[in-house]
Amino acid sequence: MKASILKALGTSVVLSLGATSAAWSTECIAPANPGGGWDFTCRQIGKILYDLKLVDEPVQVTNMAGAGGGVAFAHVVNERNTDNDLIVAASSATTTRLAQNAFGGATADQVRFVGAIGADPGVIVVAADSPFQSLNDMVEAIKADPGSVAFAGGSAAGGFDHMKPLQILKAAGFDDIKAIKYIGVDGGADAITQTVGGFTQAMTGDMSEIVGFIQSGEVRALAVLTEERVPGFEDIPTAREQGYDVVAVNWRGLYVPKGISDDDFNMWAERLQAVADSDEWKEAMVANGLAPFTKVGGDFQSWIDQVVADTVTLSKEIGVIQ
Repeated sequence: MKASILKALGTSVVLSLGATSAAWSTECIAPANPGGGWDFTCRQIGKILYDLKLVDEPVQVTNMAGAGGGVAFAHVVNERNTDNDLIVAASSATTTRLAQNAFGGATADQVRFVGAIGADPGVIVVAADSPFQSLNDMVEAIKADPGSVAFAGGSAAGGFDHMKPLQILKAAGFDDIKAIKYIGVDGGADAITQTVGGFTQAMTGDMSEIVGFIQSGEVRALAVLTEERVPGFEDIPTAREQGYDVVAVNWRGLYVPKGISDDDFNMWAERLQAVADSDEWKEAMVANGLAPFTKVGGDFQSWIDQVVADTVTLSKEIGVIQ
């Protein structure tokens, strides 16, 4: 099977085998080159699965870059649909791209999302001298004059950063979301610079992007988009506790082939829950700036279904998809 992958995809696949003499029973596909978030997910979860003896042999990590995850997704759907020893790293970017038809007609229901066990929390941030003291202040200002507040974010228009303020305004009962100004820049640091410099009134991004700026006092976070306040940042209120039922986190998790049995799906959910509960994973989250966010099995799949549906609706409203 590995030879056929290489033949089909050529140099776009890098096999990271570790000890070449080992036998493999489980494979984790990271849909990107080594070093990124999906690669981290496969390597860290794979290591803990083996350390906890949840799998019999070390987990093979296969880096399968291309089309923002689309190459790996197509490979799983078309060639590995019943492989119960296959797991694939995923994140919020995966579901956003699927919802926006970025994988050439592929849809989220062609695989099964087995769980997420950590997340980079979404945040809404303003400059330290901003007149907005709360998320409510900002929402009311936008309702009164939608053009008065521009958001900077590290994703393109229609991407995950853009969706965060749109979700908040929708939760506030504001429907003219095309009127909300968003400027996509090259990463979170640039988005912070735009906001601190006064070129935009707010930044939409992830917690990991703003930690240093919060510590230096250059910005103030109006809300974190998690279910509960983030450990270590307990002074930042959630959007929920301010009256906006929005959870938007860049979760780290896995999907599996759709054609595996319910028993195998539940087995992977139980394994992932065991990883989430381990001290080793908790240490990895702290070391890599992730917040607790655990949803596995049917609960996670139902949550994903709703996230995809909401993303489709918003994407149509702003014209990203028809």
